[in-house]
Amino acid sequence: MAARRTALREAGRRRRQRRRRGLAILGVAALVGLAVWIAWPAVNHAVHQIELPLHHADIIRQQARAKHLDPALIAAVIYAESKFRQQTSSAGAQGLMQLLPGTAEAIARRSGATRFNVADLGTPQVNISYGSYYLRLLIDHYSGDVTLAIAAYNAGEANVDRWVAAARREGQPPSEASIPFSETRAYVHKVLSVQRDYRASYPRELGYR
Repeated sequence: MAARRTALREAGRRRRQRRRRGLAILGVAALVGLAVWIAWPAVNHAVHQIELPLHHADIIRQQARAKHLDPALIAAVIYAESKFRQQTSSAGAQGLMQLLPGTAEAIARRSGATRFNVADLGTPQVNISYGSYYLRLLIDHYSGDVTLAIAAYNAGEANVDRWVAAARREGQPPSEASIPFSETRAYVHKVLSVQRDYRASYPRELGYR
């Protein structure tokens, strides 16, 4: 009888230990879950900044207002050109919006800038200001057609003017599909797609609300 009572007590003790271990595991799991829930917005934001970065939002908003542009369009062009990294291309295009020095100098003269220095293209304020000015010029040149303006930002006005003239000779409206350069078609598609992504992902940062 004593042996049986001892065995029962031992079995009860083991059950209590298992329950305590189970509760401890549940407690740890709950704490981990709570920590993930608390940290998730920051983690999600960090991942999002890698996949779809946005920097200099204040400058983008300012230039969008000044040039009457969609801020998401400016952000999308920066993404397509440099992914918000300061760099110089093999063709000599510089800065966030990858402006050629000759183009930037012409913009500086046309916009009334007091001086032009190529080194200034490495400054986000100057680069985004000139790039936004150029975008506005292109949109106006193509009577508000953003698709053609984006194509010209990539391939140059002379090429796009030829494509537009060829499309009209054939009685077709110029469109993304009618762009003969595959690189420029892909560029236009990327900018328009990423523009939508920036609107959806950064409404507060870009001043939509």
